[in-house]
Formats: sequence, structure tokens, C-alpha cells
Amino acid sequence: MSGRRFGGVLAPITTPFDPATGDVRPGALRQNITLLLEAGLDGIVVAGSTGEAPLLDADEQRRLVACARDAVPRDRWLFAGTGAESTREAVARSRAAAVAGADAVLVRPPGYFAAALTPAALVDYFRAVGDACPVPVLVYNIPKYTHLAIAPAVLEQLAAHPNILGVKDSSGDVKNLGAYRAAVPEWLVFVGSGSLLYAALELGCDGGILALACFAARRCVDLFAAFRAGDRARAEALQQPLIPLNKAIVSELGAAGVKAAMDAVGLTGGPVRAPLPALAPADRERVVRLLTPGD
Repeated sequence: MSGRRFGGVLAPITTPFDPATGDVRPGALRQNITLLLEAGLDGIVVAGSTGEAPLLDADEQRRLVACARDAVPRDRWLFAGTGAESTREAVARSRAAAVAGADAVLVRPPGYFAAALTPAALVDYFRAVGDACPVPVLVYNIPKYTHLAIAPAVLEQLAAHPNILGVKDSSGDVKNLGAYRAAVPEWLVFVGSGSLLYAALELGCDGGILALACFAARRCVDLFAAFRAGDRARAEALQQPLIPLNKAIVSELGAAGVKAAMDAVGLTGGPVRAPLPALAPADRERVVRLLTPGD
């Protein structure tokens, strides 16, 4: 795989927890991965936002990567989310993920002291992880959760780093995505919003890391394949019904909604980890209704 460029559609998979003990369920994780890859995905991301990464301890993250690697063949990608509140912890988690089998790591910026983090401090943080990590690093912009938007100028300052190869943009803003693509033309750029996959491909992005793909994997894969085959009209047509689905389930309901959607399509979603609240019964019913026609 080392000679191939990262790209395509990846699912930032949820972390299945035992309803009684709250522990991670490795068997359910492996089964979900196998079924999603059978739908044609190019890879899996563990310990991302949809995987409830901030609620996992370092050892759980490491074991998630190792467990996923057992289920992800070497002709598919395995990324791991390894961002943390301290540079020291982000470095440690990135190294651990690499040793456990990740092909690359996805690193969010720290969020707790977001107001104090200057662009220069962010550059130092990402460079430190890039220097220490034995596998490629992708910058992860997720301002909804970190309360910190990574400016395109930060990416420009990181562009020369030999081990920082790309960025995932989950801002949901197509203008920001375009600015990223223009700022680092040699980098990989992944979109993080299932509503923007077609737009991202039109901008020249390399693919998507999409929570939507956790429960609508084949539809995301078909869109990507149609675009790559030059059938832009079909790709755009496939995008349209995914926009309300992504908004109602991913954007509005978060990890709990994605897990409910996975339950609805025959995968294992299950409960979220406290303090995240369980999905209200009415919301769960709405998720099922949204996924029933044609799925």
C-alpha cells in the first residue's frame, strides 16, 4: 500500500460499547468494519469524532487501532484519530496508533485552551506530531467541537513538512474547503461532510471521511465512483438525497444518531458513552423512517 496515494471514501466508524459494562466491544467493531468494507469503502477511521474519541482513554484508543487492523486488509486504509489537549499526549497517541497498525493519523487541534492558541502555536503542535510520528499525519479541522478553526495560512506553513500530507475539513463550509485546496495544492484534502462530497470532488479533493458512510456506505461509494468515471450528472444526482440524510442524522444528532442509523441498517450501533445522552425515542423513530425508503 505504501506506493498508493490515500484517497476515496472512508468511514469514521463508531465505537461500539457494551450496554451493560460500557466497555468497547471488539467483536462488534470487527463485524461492522467487515460489512462496511464489503460495501466498497476505501478505508476506516477509528477514534474520530463519530467514534467518540474524547471519551476514550489512551489504552482504549490503542486497542481500537489494533482490533481494527485485524479486520482491515492491507489493501484498504486504516486511519486513527490521535489529537489531544497536550502536544505530549498527541505525540504519544500518534506513536501508539502507528505501532498498532494505523496507516496514517488524523490530528485535531487542542480545544480547551483554543482562545490562547495562536496560529504559530498550532503550527508548532502539528510539526511536533509530524516529527515524532512514524506514519503520515493529516490535520483535522473540526471547529464544531474544538471551537478553533484552522486557517488556510496554518496549512501553508505546514506544507513543507515531509510527514504532514493532508487535511480533513469538517467545517461544513465549501468556501473553506476550496481555500484549503488552494492553500496546499500538493496535499491530500478530504471533506468531512457527507453533504459536500460531490462539491469536494469538483474542487479537486481526494475523497471524503464521512460519518454518512457509516450507514450509507454504498451510496457514498457509488457517488465517488460515478464522479471518477466522468459521470458528473449521475454523481450530482446521487448527492442530492444524501444532503437531507446527512443533515438530519449526522449534523443534528451526532454520534448517537449515527449509531441509531447503523442499528437501523443491520450494523451494530448501540449506546453512546456517558455523558453523551441517549437518543430520544422520537429521534430514533425518525432515523428509522429516514432510512426505510429505498434502503
